[in-house]
Amino acid sequence: MEERCLELLGKTAQLFMRNGIKSMTMDDIARQLGVSKKTLYLYVSDKNDLVIKVMQQIVEHEMLLANQMCQTFENAIDMLFELSKDVSQKFGQVHPSINYDMQKYHPEAWVVFEEFRTVFIADCIQQNIEKGIEQGLYRENLDPYIISRMYSAKMDMCTDGEVFPPDRYNFKTIHMELMRYHIRGIASEAGLKYLKAKVKQENIEL
Repeated sequence: MEERCLELLGKTAQLFMRNGIKSMTMDDIARQLGVSKKTLYLYVSDKNDLVIKVMQQIVEHEMLLANQMCQTFENAIDMLFELSKDVSQKFGQVHPSINYDMQKYHPEAWVVFEEFRTVFIADCIQQNIEKGIEQGLYRENLDPYIISRMYSAKMDMCTDGEVFPPDRYNFKTIHMELMRYHIRGIASEAGLKYLKAKVKQENIEL
């Protein structure tokens, strides 16, 4: 995919995250990107195609980042901690209608995201749990597959506006509570000791 197309998709993703998907027409998108609709249609066939390509780009970027973190952080808790901070920072201001808009109006794009969440993220968490057990940071009596799939399901709940009304809860707060719940549930005594020292250093409450 050529560089100009990637640039437009990246900027469109920011618009969707800020404003939602349904509320943005192709005219709105073109105007805010500072291009003509004709230019947009050089790269996509319609709005649905645009939403799909935007989601594919987001997923590919997040997969690359997660793989880089796995290679960078040998310690399982460090890796999970850094990944959590990145997710909270990036998705903390996501428009609350994003998931609903995709599910109802752009199901193909939703499938791309769902596969990322239920397969890639779940597998990533499973590998993290297995590594943490080997390092003595997580409890030995865990079932990595079951825990990783439970985590993936809870991630979906974080963006459910019916469960957590956006006027009362923000994603960053919900996600941090999920991480506390998750790590405290799987950490060994050594893992909790390490985690407490880390969050104290980062000046974050645990």
